[in-house]
Amino acid sequence: MDESAAVPDGPRSPGGRSRGGGDGRVRTGDTGRIEDALTAPLIEAVRDLGGYGGLVYLRSRDRRSLVLALVTGVPRSLLRTWWRVPVGGALPMAEAYRRDETLWLPDERATMVRFPHFTAGLPYSFGSAYRPVRAGGEIVGVLVVLRSAARSPLDSEVEPALRPAGQAMEERLTRLAAGPPGTGSAGYRIEYDGEPVGVRLPTPAVQPVRVGLIDWDLDTDRCTADDEALALLGIGRADFGGTMADIEARVSPDDLHELRASRHDALTLGRVRCRHFRVRDDSAGDEEAGYRPVELWGHLVRGGTGSDRILVGALVDAGSGFTAAEAAERLPDGLFSLDQDGRLTYANRRCEELLGGGREALLGRYPWEVITWLRDPAYEDRYRAAMLSQEQVSFLVRHPAGNWLSFVLYPDVHGLTGRVHPTGPPTGAEAGREAGSAAGLVPEAAAVVPPPGPVAAARAGALYHVVQMASVLTQAVTVEDVCRAVSEQLLPAFGVRELALYTVREGRMYLLWESGYPEGFLTPFEGVTLDTQLPGVHALTTRLPLFFESPEDLSLAYPGITLDRMSAWSFLPLIASGHPVGSCILGWETPHRFTADERSALTALSGLAAQALERARLYDAESAVARGLQEGLLPHRLPAVEGLRTTGRYLPGTQGMAIGGDWYDVITTGRGVALVIGDVEGHSVGAAAVMGQLRSAVHAFAASEWPPQEVITHTNRHLAELEADVCATCCYIELDPRTGRAFAVRAGHPPPLLRHPDGHAETLDLVGGVMLGVQPDAVYPVTALTLAPGSVLALYTDGLVEQPGSDIEIGIEEVRRCLADTPADSVDHLADRLVRTARRARERPDDVALLLTAYR
Repeated sequence: MDESAAVPDGPRSPGGRSRGGGDGRVRTGDTGRIEDALTAPLIEAVRDLGGYGGLVYLRSRDRRSLVLALVTGVPRSLLRTWWRVPVGGALPMAEAYRRDETLWLPDERATMVRFPHFTAGLPYSFGSAYRPVRAGGEIVGVLVVLRSAARSPLDSEVEPALRPAGQAMEERLTRLAAGPPGTGSAGYRIEYDGEPVGVRLPTPAVQPVRVGLIDWDLDTDRCTADDEALALLGIGRADFGGTMADIEARVSPDDLHELRASRHDALTLGRVRCRHFRVRDDSAGDEEAGYRPVELWGHLVRGGTGSDRILVGALVDAGSGFTAAEAAERLPDGLFSLDQDGRLTYANRRCEELLGGGREALLGRYPWEVITWLRDPAYEDRYRAAMLSQEQVSFLVRHPAGNWLSFVLYPDVHGLTGRVHPTGPPTGAEAGREAGSAAGLVPEAAAVVPPPGPVAAARAGALYHVVQMASVLTQAVTVEDVCRAVSEQLLPAFGVRELALYTVREGRMYLLWESGYPEGFLTPFEGVTLDTQLPGVHALTTRLPLFFESPEDLSLAYPGITLDRMSAWSFLPLIASGHPVGSCILGWETPHRFTADERSALTALSGLAAQALERARLYDAESAVARGLQEGLLPHRLPAVEGLRTTGRYLPGTQGMAIGGDWYDVITTGRGVALVIGDVEGHSVGAAAVMGQLRSAVHAFAASEWPPQEVITHTNRHLAELEADVCATCCYIELDPRTGRAFAVRAGHPPPLLRHPDGHAETLDLVGGVMLGVQPDAVYPVTALTLAPGSVLALYTDGLVEQPGSDIEIGIEEVRRCLADTPADSVDHLADRLVRTARRARERPDDVALLLTAYR
């Protein structure tokens, strides 16, 4: 399949590869859209679990990330930090994906214990369930349902509630991605790399707004009306005489002036705006007729048939919205409404008076951005807490004028209604002021704090980006880990499309990591000196961040600079403990306005990245020394033995110092050849040193032609005498190449595998003894074997067969099956095939060692 032709052009992924599916389609370029397949099951899952929000993550094209594809019930803006998460990250959606199991976190305490990084970015009270999503039998993503922590279901109820939606998603995705026969599994073709699609949960049924159309000839008072207008007026089509007198007969006598004043508005202003009057409502059938409020809107047109002055108008039923607004205006408390993203959609007049801001200035804006004394991340944080917990939130705020205001927030999945009213100072307010506390917001039941002073504008979300980055960087060990963490956090959090990390060495700048740049664009900048006229260099040498909001701004500051397709940039210095480390360059696709809080957050993040890079650079230097030591202890060449073909493979672990105690060896003896593999516990220079001593000991004992059990017995005593406080496992097999007879000893090591000439493979049931170094006087039994010509013997360490959360027997069975299914014509090809999965794994908790011997 030609993937390059199948994927629509789109933005580039963090790994620097082209990102397909940016328009919401699956990678095959199918006309079906992801949201079309997943919307109904997602809403079903939220409903069945009694939740208030739901998300669907799908794997990215490079399989390194889970990308948020669909979101409902929760503002996309609140989840920006989590639009793209690493598959290997310590996050609940990533763990559910990796382990292929449903995960339920009933509240913030459970989340904090298992996933502290996740809680650092979303420190709110809510429950969450995570279920793997499949397509064609393959895991392609994760379904997430958010639920109030105050109303959590039993653990046993979660999986059954999510199962129908999960099955529906699998069926729909499998159909959506189905390709021609022979093109691979449908699951393989499901991936996503675009922005999340927002889907609204069903809104409770409300009375629809009714609108009727009328044409009023102002010269003749003739009128035409459509059926909806007549229905609003309570006039049957047969009873309507086509005059304004027919309409006036239906209007309340108290409001006739409003209707007649519409003529004056039309003739003098050329329009009618919101003339409000009541019409008779006979629908109840009572003797005493009711009245329905309606509004007239319209504009004057000229040149109509028979007249030059016609009012083309709309009659609007004002029974719901207008009445509710009237009621809200009469309340002594301030009322306001925010949409899902926190922007104001309504405020009554009393709210204007209390907050000191006009409705026109507030509508469609964040209140904490418009009203200066609310410019503190604490206020936005209360909104975030209400929306993500779906629980009522209340707090007190001290107005700059000195009075106290009580706020109560009532959220639901479509937005938030707030109430604000004056209140007295809470107990201890004066004491708090004397103590010099700096905040102006307190819970209603808590001890108070004094009024806020001037604060810099900041968004709570930006602060959580800093907290999240700090949390993630604590687990980044190598320079590559740090670069990947910075890329995976900054790209989705700030909408960045390009990222480049440079380090400084010997007065020159060198690229460490790039994402999103055109091929070869950064090549001319490699190795530039620190006196080069470039913004990335200047940011480092001046130690000041640079922000350019358009290409014109950048070209004006640096005439002649080569530009790419980006339209805004930030150049951030990486300074660690006063020491220059390098520069971080970020690019945006469209002109971008850098707010004060965004500049502060990016500057803080660059400082965190610099500290992590400096620490990782020292670690990498130490690891290089350790790896050199380990490579020196492993055999560089296996001896050639007539009748045998041997090959070995070694893969270091990716955690800790990336150095361990695994080793293998082939030793010629007077009776044939000894095949050895062993594993010293731990990952450190000390473990490698002990491994070297054990390898030397086994080599010496074997070369002395001691029997296999004596070799292992003496090696065990030798390890005990070293007092290294470590244990080791070992498997030792002495083979006579002339006869195929072999004698094997196993000391706590995984059992060998044997591939027979017919291709059948089995796990050898060797009688084993305890690990080396546990009991100095331990006895190790011997098992006799006979290899047939054409057999292949596989010795390995547990790093090849162990996976976190899985039994070692399962891993052994997978390797045995691979050994049986792979042709044995070449031991090198067979060895590469056996370690392929381990080699491709991004994270290897343990070292992997493999020794293959083909008996000819």
